[in-house]
Amino acid sequence: MKITVVGAGAWGTAIAVSLSARHETVLWGRSAEHCRDMARARRNQRYLPEIALPPSLAIEPAFSAAVAAAELVLLATPTAALRDVLTRIEPLRKPVLWLCKGLDPQSAELPHQIAAQVLAPGRTYGALSGPSFALEVARGLPTALTLASADDGFSRATARALHGAGLRIYFSSDLVGVEIGGAVKNVMAIATGIADGLGLGANARAALITRGLAEITRLGVKLGGRPETFNGLTGAGDLILTCTGELSRNRRVGLGLAQGKKLADILQELGHVAEGVHTAAAVEKRALQLGVDMPITQAVCAVLFGGISPRTAVEQLLARDAKSES
Repeated sequence: MKITVVGAGAWGTAIAVSLSARHETVLWGRSAEHCRDMARARRNQRYLPEIALPPSLAIEPAFSAAVAAAELVLLATPTAALRDVLTRIEPLRKPVLWLCKGLDPQSAELPHQIAAQVLAPGRTYGALSGPSFALEVARGLPTALTLASADDGFSRATARALHGAGLRIYFSSDLVGVEIGGAVKNVMAIATGIADGLGLGANARAALITRGLAEITRLGVKLGGRPETFNGLTGAGDLILTCTGELSRNRRVGLGLAQGKKLADILQELGHVAEGVHTAAAVEKRALQLGVDMPITQAVCAVLFGGISPRTAVEQLLARDAKSES
């Protein structure tokens, strides 16, 4: 299959490296200079310096040339850029999968809602998500992902095409559930990073992960997702990885906040997009609109945007009245 990956950050580079072993793969980045540097050095020094780019992976600085022959386009851009990229792709009528995990920071819409507005009726699209650190994928370590689309034939056929080597690809028709799990787990990872940074212990981390999954499920089901999806790879699986893994950007945001660092300084140190920061306010907005109780999300937003200290936010969470676990 001819595949183009749009977005040359860590995740886009990693999936391109993995797929290039079995497919004719092209990687495009929004900076032509960055693309030329990668092509010359055969390494993404900016976002994934540990990995040598294989000779089978083509680097193309021109968008039209990168996408022209593609049979499938993978969008590895931040959620905030999804609308613009889909607008560029729409005239080309290519099947699209997005890899981003978030809600639009302005409209609080899910990626498939943005796609439905931008792409013409009948276009084929979906999401590829799951517990996946870019560096491990690029190194060929075992990774399981879920491909979700409203088009059952597309999800099955594409999952089978991408499945292989270190990637195990499952398919699903629950696009809402897969997107919500991938988006909201980033917010929960910030909360877990705060707790870890404050030295609150493994018990607190386990509680946050478990109650975080409850929040994700409540919102997802309210939006039309299926409950069982949140017990799978894109729910519990991605949540556990992002809340506990040392490579988690969103967890590192929480750790930095607990250390008293300013958010702007933390994000500058990361050098990568931490989707949970942009998604938190959008998730809180949707939850309030729908009447969904999401106290952990509210606490994260209070720290990120409300001037509340991490320790005060945790104390406020602990001070909530006792209630049924359900």
